[in-house]
Amino acid sequence: GQERVFIGLQNFRTLFGDAIWSDQFWNALGNNFWFFIIHMLVQNPIGVALAAILSHPKLRFASFYRSAIFIPTILSFVIVGFAWKLILSPIWGLKALYAPWLGKEAYALTALSLVSVWQFVGIPMMLIYAALLSIPEEILEAAEVDGITGISAFWKIKLPLILPSIGIISILTFVANFNAFDLIYAAQGALAGPDFSTDILGTFMYRTFFGFQLQLGDPHMGSTIASAMFAIILVGVCLYLFGIQSRMRRYQF
Repeated sequence: GQERVFIGLQNFRTLFGDAIWSDQFWNALGNNFWFFIIHMLVQNPIGVALAAILSHPKLRFASFYRSAIFIPTILSFVIVGFAWKLILSPIWGLKALYAPWLGKEAYALTALSLVSVWQFVGIPMMLIYAALLSIPEEILEAAEVDGITGISAFWKIKLPLILPSIGIISILTFVANFNAFDLIYAAQGALAGPDFSTDILGTFMYRTFFGFQLQLGDPHMGSTIASAMFAIILVGVCLYLFGIQSRMRRYQF
């Protein structure tokens, strides 16, 4: 039978020490961080703003608006990726957006990140909406007696109370983004073009593990990349649990 040899951390030394592997890994990791940063700076603030608007008691048709914003979340990645690939195409897409948005290295990843934001902004919106509804009315009434209403009430009263929920949303965003694969694969394929500019850890691991076109699959290096992804996510979650979350407890009643 085939002899098995224990090589310890040799695959990790290859991943980080061999230029062929390390260049691809750091490129994918950098792209993944940019993917995550866009979600943190665009998706989550928009989700908080939408939740604050939709939680206003005098807003009409709030249920309809919530449903409309949340619907893209339940759509298939394949449908979303293919549909936006056509919309952003300079041939088939909107003529007003005539530009190869997914064909330029400079902004292909940003364009896909914003597509992902469009699809998943409903999740932070619903979570923050639920957190806002859970704020005791007594606190808001006491603030109103003190003259704190409207936008001031949101910034001074509501926002500090929902910070733990925002923290949970942030760490969920981190985990989801560093496990991302489907949208990039559906829109750009396993090569994550152009010239690997949209390559993230998920597509890099898939291409390495299963192979693609002329590249043969390497389950050993693919497993190494998956282990590195797990380690990155674990470090991020631990930093949140033992660092950020402990500081947020002071805002809880």
